[in-house]
Amino acid sequence: MSTGRAVGLFSAGKNLINKKVSFSDWMLPLLIVLTATVAGIVQPRFFSLNNGINLACQLVPLLIISLGQAVVIIRGGLDLSLSSSMSLAGVAGVLVMNQFGVPAGLLTMLIVGVLTGAVSGILIAVFNTSPLVITLGMLSVAQAFALILSGGVPIYDIPASYVEMIGYGTLLGLPVMVWIAIMLTIIIGVLLKYTLFGRYVYAMGSNVSAAAKSGINVGFYTAVVYMVSGLCAGTGAIILTAWTSSAQPIAAPNLTLQSLAAVVLGGVALTGGAGNLRQVITGVVVLTLLSNVMNMVGVSAYYQTLAVGIVIIIAVILDRFRRQSSH
Repeated sequence: MSTGRAVGLFSAGKNLINKKVSFSDWMLPLLIVLTATVAGIVQPRFFSLNNGINLACQLVPLLIISLGQAVVIIRGGLDLSLSSSMSLAGVAGVLVMNQFGVPAGLLTMLIVGVLTGAVSGILIAVFNTSPLVITLGMLSVAQAFALILSGGVPIYDIPASYVEMIGYGTLLGLPVMVWIAIMLTIIIGVLLKYTLFGRYVYAMGSNVSAAAKSGINVGFYTAVVYMVSGLCAGTGAIILTAWTSSAQPIAAPNLTLQSLAAVVLGGVALTGGAGNLRQVITGVVVLTLLSNVMNMVGVSAYYQTLAVGIVIIIAVILDRFRRQSSH
C-alpha cells in the first residue's frame, strides 16, 4: 500500500472514530439520570453503596460481551455465538483447572474463546459468507461441544481460591471483576482508537471494497476482529464462572441479544464504520440500570424479558433513524 493511501486511510479512520452521534450524546445520559432519580425516589436503597457495587457487578458480563460485539459490528459484521463461546470456554477452562490448576484453566478459557472467534472469522473471510449465518452455525457448534464436555449438566466442582479471588475478591474497594472489565475496556479502546488495526476496522466497516483496494488484508483483519470478540467471550467466561461458582454449558443465553441491544442503543451503527466505546458503555448502563430497577421493585422475570425485547426493537428503529438523518 502506498504511503499516500495509508495516510489518507489513517485520517479517514480517525475522522470516523471521532464522529459524534447526537442521540447518544445527550438522550441516553439523560435517560440514565432520570431512571436513577425515579428509582431513588421509589426505592431509597437504590443509592446505597451495596446496590452500587451490585449494579457494577451486574454490568460487568454484559459490558465484556458488548465490547466484543461492538468491535465486530464496527467492522460491519455480527457475532451471534458469543454466549455459546463463553459457555464452551467456561466448561473447558474448569475441566482443565481441576486437573492442572487455576492459571492453566484461566489460560484455557481465553484460548478457547479466541479459537472459537478465529474459526468464525476465517470462515467469513475465506468464503465471503454472511456473518449472521456463520456465527449462528458457530453458536450451535460451540453449544454442542459445551454440552458434550459437561455431560449436559453444570459443573460445580470449582476451585475455591478461583471463586474467592475473581468472583468475590476486591481491590481498592472495587470487586476484582470490575477491575478486569475496566482493563479490558481500556485495551479495546486503545486498539480501536490508537492503532492501525483500529483504523482498518473502521475502514472495513465503512467500505470493505475500498479498504481492500487500499491494500488492507481484509481477510486477515476480519479473522483478527472475530478473535478479539472471542477473547471477550473467554474473559466473560472467567468472570461468570467465578461469580456463579459453576460452569454452565448454557450460560447466560440472552447475553448475546442484550449485547446487540446495548451496542446499537448506545449509537453504534449496525451498518458498521462508526461508533465508539463511550456509546457502548452508555448502552450497557441503560440496560443494566433498567434490569436493576425492575429487580428492586419486584418486576417478574417474564416482564423483564419483554422489556429487553422492546429495547432491542427500539434500538433497531433508532439506528434506522440515525442512518437516515446522517445522509
